[in-house]
Amino acid sequence: MVQTTALITGASSGIGEAFAEQLATRQTNLILVARSQDKLYNLAEKLQARTPIDVEVIVQDLTEPQAGQKVYDWVQDKGLSVDLLINNAGFGDYGPLVERELSKQLEMVQLNVKVLVELTHLFLCQMQKKGQGSIINVSSIAGFQALPYLSTYAATKAFVLSFTEALWAENKDKGINFLALCPGATESKFAEVADFPKTLENKNSIRLASAEAVVEDALKALEQNKSNVVTGGIANNTIVNLSRFLPREWLVSAVEKQFKA
Repeated sequence: MVQTTALITGASSGIGEAFAEQLATRQTNLILVARSQDKLYNLAEKLQARTPIDVEVIVQDLTEPQAGQKVYDWVQDKGLSVDLLINNAGFGDYGPLVERELSKQLEMVQLNVKVLVELTHLFLCQMQKKGQGSIINVSSIAGFQALPYLSTYAATKAFVLSFTEALWAENKDKGINFLALCPGATESKFAEVADFPKTLENKNSIRLASAEAVVEDALKALEQNKSNVVTGGIANNTIVNLSRFLPREWLVSAVEKQFKA
């Protein structure tokens, strides 16, 4: 049996790590990308000890300019072929826009949008030549609704959702699958990195989904060639459809009250 190869960005923790764990059990060779060198090598060592797969590590800060091209060039120099690209790397930043650092907002756009487009374009060209391949872009339920105090983050995820669904339609007859993965609150370091205040976390008391459950739903949806999947059950699926039935101004005002610390 010919083994396939998956490249995962943001692979050192959370959903990215869960993708690596589950794909390893499917005998998928892995290319793990993140800036956390120690975490990546520890994960690679653990996975190779469990399963007969090849695991490559690319230590790369994806907020740097041309980071996607550097990753792609590394893969080409190694003579590898990527069958499944998972653009998972991303982060958020909580607070009123004018009170947050502009540099962090622009880094968010670079990571959540620019490098995702860059990697998608580069590896999609390769996949089209082969006539097969799959790309999972990690969006969020935030991609369906503007989020005050997470304005840039939600906007980037709306881009990812729209971008991915368009590419799903462009490529559905070319042997290439696209999936926009839209999880809700998930066990990860998102709140810590986004600088969520504890008062807000206590106020909303949101139940966190496991990264493993999110990945299981994603891989199942990819096999079914869906354009997007909202994980987390009926609650999250209800949330993403509210804008279809409620006035947008009313809804975003209600969300503002919920997300205000």
